[in-house]
Amino acid sequence: MTELWWQWLGLWFSAFSSATILPGTSDVVLVTMVNAHPQWWAWAWLVATVGNGMGGFASYWMGRLLPNKYKAPSKMIGWLHRYGYWALLMSWVPFIGDGLAIAAGWLRLNVYLSTLMLVIGKFARYGVLIFGTLQIIA
Repeated sequence: MTELWWQWLGLWFSAFSSATILPGTSDVVLVTMVNAHPQWWAWAWLVATVGNGMGGFASYWMGRLLPNKYKAPSKMIGWLHRYGYWALLMSWVPFIGDGLAIAAGWLRLNVYLSTLMLVIGKFARYGVLIFGTLQIIA
């Protein structure tokens, strides 16, 4: 496993950047990693979830640092007002998820509950990808 350190780092970085406004390809990297090393699927799930969760946390804090005169995307604010923290379970959705995390920070939602919901959503998404990949290669 230690000889794969650069691959683990690449997976983490890809997952992190995918959860920010930076472009990322975490799905492709995760599926490739699991396909190449199916015995390490649990570690891949953990590394991708931690990286993506940290990226979501960074997006939350980007929103938190925005001045009040800035207006976060109204659609995201509407979802957060309507569904509360539960809306953050959808933070894995491309483009929408970044806006949700930023809007949650801008609205000053509780950091602990926001982070929990961000991570749960990302954990579930990567689980679906991993188990789908394992079914295909089995």
